[in-house]
Amino acid sequence: MPYGARLAAAMARRLGRECVYTPSARLALYLALRRWCRPGGRVLMSPVTDDVILFVVLAAGLRPVMAPVGVRDGNIDPSAVPEATWRGVDAVLTSNLYGVPDRTAELRGHCDRLGIPLIEDAAHAIGSHVSGQPVGTFGDAAAFSLSKHVAAMSGGFLAVEDTRTRRELERLRDDLLTPRRLRGELASALRPLARSSVRSLHLVRPVWGAMRGLGLLERDAYRMDLNAPGLSSRSHRAPDLTVYDPWIRVDLHDFRRRQGSLFRAQLGLRLAGLDHDLARRRPGVSLLAATDWASPPVRDRTARDGPLPLFRVPLLVEDRDTLVTGLVRHGVVCGYVYDPPLDDYAGPEFAEPSPAPQAARWFAAHVLPADPLQARGIIRALTRERTAPARPPAPGTLPAGTPPATASGAAPDTASGAAPDSTPDVTSADSRGR
Repeated sequence: MPYGARLAAAMARRLGRECVYTPSARLALYLALRRWCRPGGRVLMSPVTDDVILFVVLAAGLRPVMAPVGVRDGNIDPSAVPEATWRGVDAVLTSNLYGVPDRTAELRGHCDRLGIPLIEDAAHAIGSHVSGQPVGTFGDAAAFSLSKHVAAMSGGFLAVEDTRTRRELERLRDDLLTPRRLRGELASALRPLARSSVRSLHLVRPVWGAMRGLGLLERDAYRMDLNAPGLSSRSHRAPDLTVYDPWIRVDLHDFRRRQGSLFRAQLGLRLAGLDHDLARRRPGVSLLAATDWASPPVRDRTARDGPLPLFRVPLLVEDRDTLVTGLVRHGVVCGYVYDPPLDDYAGPEFAEPSPAPQAARWFAAHVLPADPLQARGIIRALTRERTAPARPPAPGTLPAGTPPATASGAAPDTASGAAPDSTPDVTSADSRGR
């Protein structure tokens, strides 16, 4: 029986697609990129996503091409992508940021027109749908993350269309897995319980402060240190997952480690509770969507179709970085902030810049990802902090501007206590690991 076959079968029943189990979503994405893209190809993607994904694309020997995004949701805006860019890319990678679906039908149409693959990063989007169809069933392949919804520290899937492709990817996955380690497996199994205890005992603020003071966080800013010289020295060796390990392993060192049967059995129990978890998220999404801080797409869709079970609800606020610091006093640590956009962070050596970067810069600077499972506490904290909503500018009114001071991975003012994206989200049982 293939590795993780029972977990894969459970996910396949949910999606109606063949599934490959992987220790992480980042490994699942790497498999998809290697399977559908030739080295040297160019991949269109949103600049407002996890920096780990940028490094996965580079490790696959591909050139990240940053797309214009919607100023209200941070996902790719297909209508703003120049035709010359469309004709120059070899694949499209979606983000479905925080669980808000990409403009999937439009992207699928462009990919079909050009004869290129659509690969869905659905790590945030288990349970999201477009016109009744689940996110992750539109593309040639889709990567999912168990850590985002079932309180696991690792585990993912790659969903594909047919059995032959699944078997091919299982063989490629097996070649990339590293041997299991019992000590690491036990730590991974216990870590979600520890995070839940921190939250239930109201220890968020002291634990976060202690971890930061002891240097246990792998990032000093929202983005990890780029280390451009080291990254550049590896570019001629791609595709090669191992040489990019220092970047891809951040926040999830076991991203391709084979897990034992005991750990996978625990994941199976958590996966069985997925529908319950999704149901718990919807009321929180409704509460947050009704606030003045909610991004317009979330507010509009919730009013029209009801709430999606989002991983995070994107709120748009003024003075976001100061607010992130202030929320810690209320026991709320906000992670999953992807600022600056990847083209400003990485520079043209590692990512082709967006032809219209202003919307990504505005969205990345104002978005506050809110856990719907903590909706009441977050609303209460934002109210006490007298948080002002940020209004997305109208199309055509964004100034050209210059890259922000945090370009090339420079840290925001950590002396002021701004919480970095790497901060473990100790207010919930989720981890950041894709």
